[in-house]
Amino acid sequence: MGKAYEKLLRCFSGVSRAVDFKPDIAVVLGSGLGGFASAIHVKATLDYRDIDGFPVSTVEGHRGRYVFGWVGDVPVVCMQGRVHYYEGYSMQDVVLPIRLMRLMGARALLLTNASGGIAPTLRIGDFMLITGQIASFAPSPLIGANLDALGTRFPDMSHIYDEDLQEAILQAASQEGIGIKKGVYLQVTGPQYETPEEVRMYRLLGADAVGMSTACEAIAAKHMGMKVAGISCISNLAAGILGKPLSHAEIQGIADLSAPNFQKLLCQSILNMAVT
Repeated sequence: MGKAYEKLLRCFSGVSRAVDFKPDIAVVLGSGLGGFASAIHVKATLDYRDIDGFPVSTVEGHRGRYVFGWVGDVPVVCMQGRVHYYEGYSMQDVVLPIRLMRLMGARALLLTNASGGIAPTLRIGDFMLITGQIASFAPSPLIGANLDALGTRFPDMSHIYDEDLQEAILQAASQEGIGIKKGVYLQVTGPQYETPEEVRMYRLLGADAVGMSTACEAIAAKHMGMKVAGISCISNLAAGILGKPLSHAEIQGIADLSAPNFQKLLCQSILNMAVT
């Protein structure tokens, strides 16, 4: 076994000793979106720092714990805060929490983030269903010796965002009367925000929104055979569009304002995803 796999199994052993729970759906809550955890009928919580070897989030707005419980009668595990490549962790550590949730039993993954809108159709506060991604600007989490116990050496990424789960989210938005748009998400490493020149390049490449997470997590989940879905909260317009500096505090504030609709959208999405 490689060191990465040994570390993953050590973390899984620690979680299994602390919490007796098998989730069906895993959820990652992005910047300013962690309040969704209050909508869960909670069975247990587990701080990342209490799991031996687990990477700990250092970013404001990321609580840094797993929340286990139910949305309706659907067993879920939520990451209330994620870790990012720009925090100095290896990409293997960045995706370790995703792999761990798969080992817990989750068959599907719902990724969320706060992102910068690039497409002219996007407005601050919009929700965007992620229909595809561009991950070429961040290292692949699959670089290095393949972890054969997790998946194949060369996994196909043609349908990385599952069409059935996308439909479940669109149906949820309709059921709750919440507007949602569709688009392609592009991940960069950060932590600096993009320059206006980079944003123009991303638009030419076909990106509709940009952020510093998510795409690498989707790759790791797909590698392990999980169904993947994603929603971006457009918390700002990307650099150069409005002509003013970007601020993390402002971005987190927009996510906070979007929280009530976001909570309703995620709850109904999870209920719909459970029957796909």
